[in-house]
Amino acid sequence: MSRLLIVVDRAKDWSPYYPSEDVLTFDQYLNFAAPANSRVRVINLCQSAKYLSRGYYCSLLAEARGHHVVPSVMTLNDLSRKGLFSLELEELDHSVIQWLEQEAREIDPATDERDATHEVRIRTYFGQAEHVDLKPVARALFERFPCPILEVVFRHRKQWQIESMKPAAPADLDEREQDVFAAALDRFSSMIWRKPRTRRRYRFDLAMLVNPEEEMPPSDEAALKRFERAGRKLGINVERITRRDYMRLPEYDGLFIRETTAIDHHTYRFARKAEAEGMVVIDDPVSILRCTNKVFLADLLKNNKVPTPKTLILSKDQKDAVDQVVSELGFPVVIKIPDGAFSRGVAKAKDEKELRAGLKELFKQSALVLAQEYFYTEYDWRIGVLGGRAIYACKYMMVKGHWQIYQHGGAAVESGGFETMPTYEVPRNVIQAALNSTRLIGNGLYGVDIKQAGNRVAVIEVNDNPSIDSGVEDKFLGGELYTLVMQEFLSRMEENRRR
Repeated sequence: MSRLLIVVDRAKDWSPYYPSEDVLTFDQYLNFAAPANSRVRVINLCQSAKYLSRGYYCSLLAEARGHHVVPSVMTLNDLSRKGLFSLELEELDHSVIQWLEQEAREIDPATDERDATHEVRIRTYFGQAEHVDLKPVARALFERFPCPILEVVFRHRKQWQIESMKPAAPADLDEREQDVFAAALDRFSSMIWRKPRTRRRYRFDLAMLVNPEEEMPPSDEAALKRFERAGRKLGINVERITRRDYMRLPEYDGLFIRETTAIDHHTYRFARKAEAEGMVVIDDPVSILRCTNKVFLADLLKNNKVPTPKTLILSKDQKDAVDQVVSELGFPVVIKIPDGAFSRGVAKAKDEKELRAGLKELFKQSALVLAQEYFYTEYDWRIGVLGGRAIYACKYMMVKGHWQIYQHGGAAVESGGFETMPTYEVPRNVIQAALNSTRLIGNGLYGVDIKQAGNRVAVIEVNDNPSIDSGVEDKFLGGELYTLVMQEFLSRMEENRRR
């Protein structure tokens, strides 16, 4: 059973809107008791959100009762700390900047001309904005600071920045804003609860985060469907979600990320929110943090004596970077940025001229760059590890005439062939290197890339979001591979429920 509650300070605060039994005053919510095993969602619309105010206590009590509340106590605390939301708008849509520039030029009644101001104030409603040009910034702010009504002040200092943010309440709105808020609330409340009949046949609900527009997703359409079928057979309702479904996360028991992850990205925010909600998460935020940055990973593996190619960490301001690479690694040498994926941000230098040019280009993207000995093999091992055990093994062949398994150029991305085999046919030291490296990361789902030449084995990287495509990684196990992943979710979600 699920219920959505709206909490206000006093009953009259809701007088402009349709009456509803789901609207409670703060005092009524104090005495509210939900039925056992029910899911309760609380929208906190109390006027003050300051520390120890009614609004603060509303969110605090909701969390203590296991209710999913917007805004959370963490959000209220974050909004009180200006340093956390000094958001520069360069990363957002250019239309936002244009709108702010236009809005900042107010008409002077005396001269009927526009005078430039340095401040613009807006309100957002559940990630929606009254002006269409503000949709990108409203959505981005709601993902980072989920709050029903957010008052945002922009100020121009060399460039547009957020000066302040604070929660607002329905009592603060004029008639026009009340209409915008009511429409946003209706859309939000219908979005976060699915119809109960879609859940009855299943013991658990698993959200699978995907990006339909991604060029090189971790799983293709056929693989996603096989995950869904495997889940249903085990009593798990696997439902695809996208970045727009951020606020629906508490509706589920687990999150399975099947979109390429990064730290400064919504996938990381999804993982953090899901973990904070007590959900089972693969990929968990710690794994994303540890795997997506190759500088961290290189240092971690080296300090724990996991075999890797010889690696140097170079700084942008390091004067002797080229000399160090030449003397310690020689040529050819591989250089790479810390957060590249699918062979992007990786270059090979065959002499000092190419090395200097490559470093110059990569240092434009990152303050640190990795230099690694060139360890050529005809293929890379990919060992899939889940929950501390190897579940699949592939050989990824190099692209013909190229030194990597992917070659980017032109409109298409070339990839080499592959060979999938049972894990028991893989050399023992390869499997052991994969397991040793993933133990340092966590107990999620990983793809370990390993090079092997004779008895020498070297871990290239550990991927927190490994490819599982139909007809490739599942070539040997078939549907059993998808069942193994879903069984892992099932056991973890059962353990969560027991706790």
